[in-house]
Amino acid sequence: MRKIAFDPIVNKDCKVLILGTMPSEESIRKQERYGHKSNQFWRIIFTLFGEELPDSYKEKSDFLIKKNIAIWDVLESCEGKGSLDSSIKNEKPNNFKKFFKEYPQIEHIFFTSKKAEEFYKKYVGFDTKKKFITLPSPSSANARMTLDQKVEKWKILAEIVNSYYIENYR
Repeated sequence: MRKIAFDPIVNKDCKVLILGTMPSEESIRKQERYGHKSNQFWRIIFTLFGEELPDSYKEKSDFLIKKNIAIWDVLESCEGKGSLDSSIKNEKPNNFKKFFKEYPQIEHIFFTSKKAEEFYKKYVGFDTKKKFITLPSPSSANARMTLDQKVEKWKILAEIVNSYYIENYR
């Protein structure tokens, strides 16, 4: 069965883009990015900014936009059993040429896994005008790292987001 990804969460003020590979089966079922209860994405994001983790998906998504963080996936669709990146096959990338034409202000791109970075490199390539950073996967499948270790590695995201905030309010 072919899996179809979500539309991006983005607006014209976003300077940062977080890219996953493809939503998990549970995320697709719930229609919520990083919707599997064991995925630590939302806990990492809210911990980075010292905020309480809300229950509602809308509040979580709104928080990203408030912080000028866009979120999307490298792949538009794929096939594969389960939710592991390693099971992905017959993948089709999202249209990044069109996306960056519409949102040229995005300067930093963060990948939530090495596989997301690999697919992006394969299908899109690296624009030298943008900065690319690969973060440890927030998935529970990445059991080599604790939540605290992941938060530590993800701090670069908060630093960059906060630097844009300071820059805009001088």
